[in-house]
Amino acid sequence: MATDYDSPRKTEDEIGEDSLQELQARRADKAASTIDVDPDEVAESLELPGADLSNEELSVRVLPRQADEFTCSRCFLVHHRSQLAEERNGQLVCRECAA
Repeated sequence: MATDYDSPRKTEDEIGEDSLQELQARRADKAASTIDVDPDEVAESLELPGADLSNEELSVRVLPRQADEFTCSRCFLVHHRSQLAEERNGQLVCRECAA
């Protein structure tokens, strides 16, 4: 919660003077601001490790390697040319694998 440090602060005496009605109203406001969550909805949206996903389809757009990219000969990931560390016997190696 954000705190406004420029706002005037209550003194010890003013804090003690808060009426019972104000305190009950604050409690009611806090209780009203709670979020009601249905546990069944939460359980349905969770994926468990090892769950059967054989009937699921992925919709990912796959692009071919671009002119400014290379495939590392060690990790086989496609990297941008700025990640090229060295070329060994015609094999391109990325910075992470060269380290």
